[in-house]
Amino acid sequence: MATPVISQDPLYQMLRHDNVQGFNQARASGTPCDLRGCDLRGLDLRGINLADADLTDAYFRGADLRGIDFRSCLMDGASLADAKISGCYFPVAIPAAEILLSVTHGIRLRHP
Repeated sequence: MATPVISQDPLYQMLRHDNVQGFNQARASGTPCDLRGCDLRGLDLRGINLADADLTDAYFRGADLRGIDFRSCLMDGASLADAKISGCYFPVAIPAAEILLSVTHGIRLRHP
């Protein structure tokens, strides 16, 4: 398992500084963002638009993810340990039991 990364990507840095609105605006204007393997622990990401994002190996420990639509995201290897996930949509290929195990025990998601 890889160690979560603190990326220098400008959009990632917006998230680290609680600027979800700026992140959404930048993505809407076509600015690419690489969140693979990123350390997103403890962040309040409510309202974020992650449509078609590659979240492979992302680390969401303790993050507030309430209401996020992850259905079109790649989430292989992502960890949701202790994250708030109320109202989230997840990819259909990931069983609910696996999501629960990730939240309660920190297992990495398997997303074919």
